[in-house]
Amino acid sequence: MKRKVVSFVMAAVMAAALAGCGSSNGAGSQETQPQQGGQTLAQTQEQANAPEETQQAQTGDGAVYKVGIVQYVDDASLNQIEKAIEAELTAKGQELGVTFDFANYTHNGQADSSVLNQIATDLVADGVDVIIPIATPAAMIMQNAAEDSQIPVVFSAVSDPEGAGLVASNDAPGANITGTSDAIDTEAIFGLIMAANPDTKKVGLLYDKSQAGSIQSIADAKAYCDANGITYVEKTGTTSAEVQAAADALVAEQVDAVFTPQDNTIMTAELAIFEKFIDAKIPHYTGADSFALNGAFCGFGVNYENLGTVTADMAVDVLVNGADTSTMAVKTLSDGIITINTETAEAIGIDYSVLEGMGSELIEIVTAQEFE
Repeated sequence: MKRKVVSFVMAAVMAAALAGCGSSNGAGSQETQPQQGGQTLAQTQEQANAPEETQQAQTGDGAVYKVGIVQYVDDASLNQIEKAIEAELTAKGQELGVTFDFANYTHNGQADSSVLNQIATDLVADGVDVIIPIATPAAMIMQNAAEDSQIPVVFSAVSDPEGAGLVASNDAPGANITGTSDAIDTEAIFGLIMAANPDTKKVGLLYDKSQAGSIQSIADAKAYCDANGITYVEKTGTTSAEVQAAADALVAEQVDAVFTPQDNTIMTAELAIFEKFIDAKIPHYTGADSFALNGAFCGFGVNYENLGTVTADMAVDVLVNGADTSTMAVKTLSDGIITINTETAEAIGIDYSVLEGMGSELIEIVTAQEFE
């Protein structure tokens, strides 16, 4: 990651009191106060030539960092992440005596690539100090826009960073980008499916084929089915209407269960399809707790509030401590939390007690649009 060089121009010492003036460094802006306490010109010059971290320690608080936060679309999980990022940046700012200005640079692309591209262009033009994209499609567009300027990108909730081509490797990203992954254990989810219904013979795979984050999980699901003599039926959709039609098709196929990874397109349509599966007594197993919140039988994966917090901490490390994204390993949270919608479980007639102990914890939830 390229570092901007800070240059300081020393003004002549005037007899009158000096008026404060603003200065800018490569990671944020800071108000410079008039010299006090008889500081000599030589001392001031020595401070100016000090390393960035030392300067911050000497000048105290006041640094302002411009943070662009870009959410791919409104859904319960991504909303959780965005709120957690903001909360952690606020807390860290107070702790460190600096300001993370995200309020002026937070956007939602509403799953529209043209909107996301315009957001990316605007953030680069605004000279933000870091961009935090939430979800794989947003991360891909933000990185494409930020690569030339070398603005650090710290993504959140990217299921397969390597597969999406965002990093050279999760251990060593190799560029101006790193972040957090919500990769799921597909085999573990199929373990839940078989534990709840050992007679499962046909599974529906419901996803958006344009979502890069879903591709590897679907490939893993097919491999599991092939190895265990299970038939699978693929149905895809890129809009809510197409997802609803795909759900109807899976019901018509009389599948025993439906699997969906952390797919944002299906997530945004879950409230429109969960009753279709309930009426057909088909359990929907998914890669995030937000699906269960919106009516699916089961969600399995990470705590998205924690994911957002860890993402914010990584961004702070880059901004305040000068951490190098190219060598900062992607952090993958593998909480293995099972979230069961108890209303759906009762309606379908599944005794989910058999799933106890198959994850790090089992959380019960009822249908709602957003987490409280």
